[in-house]
Amino acid sequence: MPGKLSRSDEADQGAHFFATPVGTCALVWGPGGIRAILLPEATERETRDRVALDHPSAAEIEPPDRIRRIVASVVRLLETGDADLGAVPLDWDVVTPFQRRVYEAAREIPPGETCTYGELARRAGSSGGARAVGHALGRNPFVLVVPCHRVLAAHGGLGGFSAHGGIRTKRLLLDIEAGTGVR
Repeated sequence: MPGKLSRSDEADQGAHFFATPVGTCALVWGPGGIRAILLPEATERETRDRVALDHPSAAEIEPPDRIRRIVASVVRLLETGDADLGAVPLDWDVVTPFQRRVYEAAREIPPGETCTYGELARRAGSSGGARAVGHALGRNPFVLVVPCHRVLAAHGGLGGFSAHGGIRTKRLLLDIEAGTGVR
């Protein structure tokens, strides 16, 4: 799965909505890889509206097999807390170079583990940039694949979370990975 989508997938781009234990999620892809993964908004309609607003050229279409496998992994993660999303190809053209460094560093945090914003800043080569890391994570289009929910405030506080539900959703994701969340 690493790298860009294969040549057979290059013409395929679109959006796919799928049921999970936490609600209807969305995945948006293009020729360069995954452009966004969205956690549920308050309603499925709101999730669809958000995709339409943020990705107006992404039509809802049947996903190719490669995208179906990614969706299955996301569903498995939200069901069991146990799925490896480390090889999911991301479209790095949709983020800045700094965001990419932060997101690549965050992808190294294993399920069930956490680090602080300050530690992630150091890992991304921006020692002292905890606040900038927090801003980058607040704009993370690749939720779950870039596990921003695993990044905590200093001294173990949850910090913020930009997905619907805020820190309540962040806690739920951490609980799922710990085996104590939604079943």
